[in-house]
Formats: sequence, structure tokens, C-alpha cells
Amino acid sequence: MRLALDLAARGRRRVFPNPMAGCVLVKDGRLIATGWHRAYGRPHAEAEALKLAGRRARGAAAYVSLEPCVTFPGKKTPSCAQALADAGVARVLYATQDPNPSVAGRGQKLMRSRGIGVVSGVLGREGRALNADFLERMRRPASLKPRVILKMALSLDGRAASLSGESRWITSPASRRLVGRWRAESDAVLVGIGTVLEDDPSLTARGMGRNPVRVVLDSRLKIPRRAKVLNGEAPTWILSARRGRAPGAEVIAVAAGRGGRVDLEEALTELGRRRIRSVLVEGGPQVWAAFLKGGLADEVRVFFAPKLLGGACRMKQALSLKDMRPQRVGADFLFQGSIAAATTRTHR
Repeated sequence: MRLALDLAARGRRRVFPNPMAGCVLVKDGRLIATGWHRAYGRPHAEAEALKLAGRRARGAAAYVSLEPCVTFPGKKTPSCAQALADAGVARVLYATQDPNPSVAGRGQKLMRSRGIGVVSGVLGREGRALNADFLERMRRPASLKPRVILKMALSLDGRAASLSGESRWITSPASRRLVGRWRAESDAVLVGIGTVLEDDPSLTARGMGRNPVRVVLDSRLKIPRRAKVLNGEAPTWILSARRGRAPGAEVIAVAAGRGGRVDLEEALTELGRRRIRSVLVEGGPQVWAAFLKGGLADEVRVFFAPKLLGGACRMKQALSLKDMRPQRVGADFLFQGSIAAATTRTHR
């Protein structure tokens, strides 16, 4: 079972909205085939393992990280429970029951009706930990608002952008790769129209996994036709106080709040209706402030880059610091560093 769980973990950030799953087939004490769910839309773990095993699957024991699935309306892939039965597998042992109401317990019932011995709860704690996000998403009511994570990137003097409004790139390539992983682990990533107009981000996972749904707050529907978020790499939803169209995106009308801007409470309610369970809010500063003021953020992740923007008009004019030394002082954090010599010469 540990091997099945390890195989399942290889699909992390690539299988959403499906759970991670791994399958190991054993016969006469020997490993005969393995499989895992590699990406959303690809064959499930059991299907991969059965394909490799062929006729050797008859009489084998299958160790699966999650209860094998069954068919239900809207499902795009075949039933894994049925496939295991048709292959003549003798026993199926799995870690956790599938919490999806369309599956829960039905896979076990189908397999037992076909004479397969079924054992559930094998390394159940580890199985639940592996798919904790999926389990929570399935158990939360569709009407519940998503979890909101604010991602901020600031200079050491607390600036998110230069005087011209430019904000890319404050952080390092390593930090941006980490953000790519965060995006892949989120159902959606959200920005305001100001960020789109100034930085034109693509808001993809940067090759770190599955791309999230891209959400833009655009009260007046000002998004440019050539904006990168309309490039088709991932679904894009524009939440607007106006009705209209935007090629490459779905425009969703949301009630307006103060100043005619999209009401954030209503926006989160709408995302919840669409089964979005986690939102990574990336800015800009006005959007962060609105979420914080409304008490709508559940978690904050802040990058402090070793730069001082001060009165710089462009990001390349920022003062860079070297030999940074962070220190905890009571409840505060102290950052000490020297201004890089090359930067000093640039600004004389």
C-alpha cells in the first residue's frame, strides 16, 4: 500500500479536480504491475496497472490508494471497480473511501457483488493525508465560499510597485517557481483588472502542474482583447458589474458594491457555486486591501524582496541589497543588508 500511495503522489498538482491515486497489482507474492493517475483526463491508476498486467491480473490482489470509482452521470472515464472485476482480480485493498457522493461505497459494493474480497482502511491515515484537499472539497457544501489565500510580493520598504505602477518582477525566479506550485494547488487564481492592464500576466502554473481557473475582477469590463489571460491556456472567468462579452473568457455578472466595483462577498459566493474551493488572490494592492478590509482572507503569504523601491519610476531602478540577514526581534522581523555597489553607481 505504501508503494501505491507513493505512486499516487506523483500526480500532485496535475490531476485536479480528481484525487491522486495509485495502484499496485501483486500475485503469488510478486509485483506484476503498477499505475498511477498521471493527469486530469488521463486513465486512472487501476486502468494503467491492468493494461500493463494483461492476463496476469486474474487472481491478483490490487492495492489502491482510494476506493475504485464507478460510473455516474457526467463521468468521463470508465468504472475502475468494473474494470478490476472484469479482469478477474481476486482481492482489492484500498486506503480510503471516495468521499464523492456519486462514488462513496458504491465501488466496494460493486466489487463484492462480483465475488471480489474487499478490505478498506489499509493505511487509511496516510491515504487521507495524501488527498486532504480533495476530501475537504467533496465534504464542503457547494454553497460554501472558497478558502482565500492572499499572496503579496513587497519590497523591503513596503512597496508593491514602482511609481509608474510596474510590479514585475519584484521577486526572484525561485519565488516565482514557488508561486507556480501554489497556483497548481489552487482551484483558481484571482487578480484585479489593474494588474492585467499594468503587468499582463498569464496566471498559469508556469509548468509546475495543472493551470488553475483564472479570475479577473473587472467591474467595467475594460480587459484588452489581447490580454494573456485570454490566451486559452486555462479557463478564464471575468467577474464584472456589467454584462457583456470577452473573447476567450466567460463574463459573469456579479452585483456591484461601493463605487460600482464588484462586491467581493457576492464574487466569492459565485465562485463557491461553481465548486471553487480555494482561491489564490495575487493582487494588486487595492484588491488585497479590499479582501483584508472585508475580513475575507483566510491566509496571507508575503514575499519581501531585497529591494528598496522608494521613488523609483521603473523596477530596474530599484536599489538592490546584498548579504541580507533576517532576525526575529520579539514579534517583529529585522532585515539587515548592504546596498549593492553596482546599484549605488547607477543612482548617483
